[in-house]
Amino acid sequence: NTFDGSVVYAEALWDHVTMDDQELGFKAGDVIEVVDATNKEWWWGRIMDSEGWFPASFVRLRVNQDEPMEEYLAHLEETQTGEEDRAGLGLLLGPGLPCKEQMRTNVINEIMSTERDYIKHLKDICEGYIKQCRKRTDMFTEEQLRTIFGNIEEIYRFQRKFLKGLEKKFNKEEPHLSEIGCCFLEHQTDFQIYSEYCNNHPNACVQLSKLMKVNKYVFFFEACRLLQKMIDISLDGFLLTPVQKICKYPLQLAELLKYTNPQHRDYKDVEAALNAMKNVARLINERKRRLENIDKIAQWQSCIEDWEGEDILSRSSDLIFSGELTKLSQPQAKSQQRMFFLFDHQMVYCKKDLLRRDMLYYKGRVDMDHMEVIDVEDGKEKDFNISVKNALKLRSEAGDEVHLLCAKKPEHKQRWLQAFADERIQVQHDQETGFTLTEVQKKQAMLNACKSHPAGKPKVTRPYYDFLLRQKHPSLPTALPQQQVFMLAEPKRKTSTFWHNIGRLTPFKK
Repeated sequence: NTFDGSVVYAEALWDHVTMDDQELGFKAGDVIEVVDATNKEWWWGRIMDSEGWFPASFVRLRVNQDEPMEEYLAHLEETQTGEEDRAGLGLLLGPGLPCKEQMRTNVINEIMSTERDYIKHLKDICEGYIKQCRKRTDMFTEEQLRTIFGNIEEIYRFQRKFLKGLEKKFNKEEPHLSEIGCCFLEHQTDFQIYSEYCNNHPNACVQLSKLMKVNKYVFFFEACRLLQKMIDISLDGFLLTPVQKICKYPLQLAELLKYTNPQHRDYKDVEAALNAMKNVARLINERKRRLENIDKIAQWQSCIEDWEGEDILSRSSDLIFSGELTKLSQPQAKSQQRMFFLFDHQMVYCKKDLLRRDMLYYKGRVDMDHMEVIDVEDGKEKDFNISVKNALKLRSEAGDEVHLLCAKKPEHKQRWLQAFADERIQVQHDQETGFTLTEVQKKQAMLNACKSHPAGKPKVTRPYYDFLLRQKHPSLPTALPQQQVFMLAEPKRKTSTFWHNIGRLTPFKK
């Protein structure tokens, strides 16, 4: 395809986590068909049926291009550790220790040199671009700069501190003796600042591509690059590096652990550091998923009639469970069928339209931060003085607000009890990891929701249903029988199975 008309394959050295549908995502070890390698930084490639750009530095061309794909993959599995590949480089990994020490030296040196390169990268962005942009108040507002560069200056300050720590632990004479695991452990919570950067990155790309349509900005950014004597990569290429960096740490540490003897003083720390950095990456992914959901939540809210009070996003950012329950709020009142939507911190309940079953009217909400959930036994309920089945009760701490909720079946009730427990776990987890939405993110999501159905146009129908279907969630059953999906798409007049199916589709943490 690329070089002389024959198909060229490359093997991924690192995971490439993409934030952009134009980019090709892959895991270390994947085989990529290289379609276009004319640009030295970014190549265009194909894996199965997806195509996209990827950084050339993340792959190595396969040595033996003629080897059939199947054999190559089988060979890869056999050489799981990749040690044979290295043996080909003349580093025979025999029982002799010196070779393992040599490999550890190589990995340590690589970690140090990539770290120094990265600092230079960050310095160039902060001093070469941001500093210059700030001088041009006629061209950039502070808010625009915040969108384009995110918290990269904070990352730069942190990485300088981190590099200083690494340099202290680096043994120049005998690199394999360096004990750098502790540096990662010491700073494991600091690395969480990357979460904000990664989540903002898609907005940065949008803002930047808008500006790049105007020649004045194209010339300005190019002038910044030349003044700072930076390598020939466009600004968006530079801005991708922190995203790639945070994904690369676990790979480097895994490599380091492989060449560290269990007797080595650094072994325990490197092992712990590897787990810590994997957790950071997981946390960043989880936050990304949460942020992708807030647009859907705003969309859902905008479809609900007679909405009252603050926006759902002002306190919540995750739909935990939803379904239909019968509700009583004061002892004398008649029971009401309501749709309940449990988010973190609050639960909203709505009434369905009698004729258009897909329309919802807002009826109220419950503050879950001050509610106690009580499992009610079947039989006479003392507060309300009535007989109940499959019931649970929500009571405020002050005792001035009590809701009695009844499910149709015992298993539905169990499911709700589990959901209420999950909601508390989620809130606790968010507090521990410091997850919050910024005002800008909330505002943007509400704005997007309003844009999607301007006044005068009919509102999107089946809002909550579409919302539930679109929830991308790790624990969603991927192999949903086709028939069931069709059934959902065409709800029968008999609504109970429809809602039951929706309940099954709702994202839920086991």
